[in-house]
Amino acid sequence: MSYRIAVAGASGYAGGELLRLLAGHPDFEVVTVAGHSSAGDLLGQHQPQLRSLAHLRLQKISAEVLDGHDIVFFALPHGASGAITAKLENTQLVVDCGADHRLENAADWQEYYGSEFAGIWAYGVPELIIDAVHGTRQREVLARELTAGRGRIAAPGCNASTVALSLAPGFAAGVLAEDADIVTALAVGPSGAGKTLKPHLLAAEMLGSASPYAVGGSHRHIPEILQSLRKAGASERVTLSFTPMLVPMARGILATSTAKLRDGVTAAAVRAAWENAYADEPFVHVLPAGVEPRVADTIGANTCVMSVAVDEKAKRVVVVAALDNLAKGTAGAAVQSANIALGLPESTGLTMNGIAP
Repeated sequence: MSYRIAVAGASGYAGGELLRLLAGHPDFEVVTVAGHSSAGDLLGQHQPQLRSLAHLRLQKISAEVLDGHDIVFFALPHGASGAITAKLENTQLVVDCGADHRLENAADWQEYYGSEFAGIWAYGVPELIIDAVHGTRQREVLARELTAGRGRIAAPGCNASTVALSLAPGFAAGVLAEDADIVTALAVGPSGAGKTLKPHLLAAEMLGSASPYAVGGSHRHIPEILQSLRKAGASERVTLSFTPMLVPMARGILATSTAKLRDGVTAAAVRAAWENAYADEPFVHVLPAGVEPRVADTIGANTCVMSVAVDEKAKRVVVVAALDNLAKGTAGAAVQSANIALGLPESTGLTMNGIAP
């Protein structure tokens, strides 16, 4: 069976990555692309790398244009998709790569985004542990989406999924302290900020430099991370200090996350917790002891690679994780989640292999 696909926000970076993956998917056919200011243009004017789809003409984003497709993917800024997705009454599956449907708590949404709360959808990180007692994965929730008559998935924030995947195994296995005092610092490529022209993202400003942003607990992915980790077993008392930094690489995230260990936990128990959690996962890999991840090894892949070490003096775990923010961090997670919801093999249309050099 071939599913008819529409992509809203097709002229942006996330939309372009979605289309790249969808173009190679054997069960998906992209028939409609839509944008706001780009409406009326050929897709090839905005995504010249997508030669097989370059002939498609961008339509205006509206419920009338999008409804009736088998699947609609949204790749819009936060606050832009909720009103439209609510009107899609004849669409089997909707996957939102924006933030509108990720958070469960309306107060969190209001504090960090400040617009109307659109409600929670199934969270699109299949490997994420959501039940520390039974070890349940988000994959099981996604698999129930269509059979339960919903078919609505919120793809993750790229920083949020990187940190959540880094630390969830420790909470689920009980090796991290419940109030684990998490500190995470991330090196992030500017493609995560979208295509809108902003002076601080110009090459002249970024090349040869690195700069922090959203310092002091203001980053919008913080409540998303805490929501995921609490489901994995962290207590309400867990704290998170989160500092991202823009670095001069087009795409990718390298996240270093540390958290306090429970008293008496051994380094062997820590490594076992992470290795056991991801042993059978096709797209999340724990590297051998002493081997550290590189962003370059994940570019273009739906893969997250991580190292796990114990700082004995500080009594903390140190997890370093790398992924492509546009692939595994956004579009890859969306396609992987859609595969699961549709009952297709999870890895269809996706690769774990990066591009080098």
